[in-house]
Amino acid sequence: MTAPSMISLVQKAFSSARGRVTEQALLGPRTWFRTGGAAEWLFQPADTDDLAAVMQNLSPELPVTTLGACSNVIVRDGGIEGVVLRLSRGFSDIVTEKDGLIVGAACLDATIAEHAAQAGLAGLEFLAGIPGSAGGAVRMNAGAYGSDIATILDWAEIVTRDGSVIRLDAGALNFGYRRSGLPEGAVVTRLRLRGTPASPADIAASISAIRAAREDSQPVRARTGGSTFRNPDAEESLLKAWQLIDQAGCRGLQMGGAQVSEKHCNFLINTGTASASDLESLGNHVRQRVADHSGVTLHWEIKRIGKAGVSE
Repeated sequence: MTAPSMISLVQKAFSSARGRVTEQALLGPRTWFRTGGAAEWLFQPADTDDLAAVMQNLSPELPVTTLGACSNVIVRDGGIEGVVLRLSRGFSDIVTEKDGLIVGAACLDATIAEHAAQAGLAGLEFLAGIPGSAGGAVRMNAGAYGSDIATILDWAEIVTRDGSVIRLDAGALNFGYRRSGLPEGAVVTRLRLRGTPASPADIAASISAIRAAREDSQPVRARTGGSTFRNPDAEESLLKAWQLIDQAGCRGLQMGGAQVSEKHCNFLINTGTASASDLESLGNHVRQRVADHSGVTLHWEIKRIGKAGVSE
């Protein structure tokens, strides 16, 4: 598609949008790694109706990418073609019910855990240990500390690629380990999470313990993106990803400005000068060393999206 044709399609799609549209929006500063290229067009919809109307008007020829908190993503140095969707203030409400919370997809997982504690709803504490937003948590069935989204989700509302607004029960999402069966191109806008009444003080204590454990074992104050690789299936290895990486001699390994964390070697770190290419290249090098050492193929948990830079 030629550039003038692309521009014409974008202008048509956004002609009546109420949200914010930004051309050539830098994405690197929005990611937890603090590196990466720009979005050709970044759209931050005002609310679900605004998002649905734009999706209805977006030509199928236009590539669309949805970003959440950008905690587990590498945006490649060449940026992202087409339209990037990012939900913000219009998708951050939290409504408390007697046995659960209805939350907007832009809510941070840690904020949800705090609200649940204040409401005396147990079962959501694990969210305090997950860096990300609610929508992304549904998409990847985020989990930690013995629980995951599939365990507590009642339903999720989505906007499909054609602009339809649909509510899906948890069973329809076909959750698996770090994955869901969301329709291709769908955007999660709202969800209901189930809780069990309990003492707010006890819930707050559990959250504090999770945060302390995370602080003690993970490089939470570094420019990082969470767990880099999924743990292998038990049929392939009983060792966790970090153990395989450590045994392959990768702890502290560095490539350009990217480094394998000394504290937890399933985390990559931008030491300050890393490009997205440095991070992805280091991750792929780690995968190769693990495969050579143990025969196990590690699979990325962090998403790598966009185009490579000109010099790559």
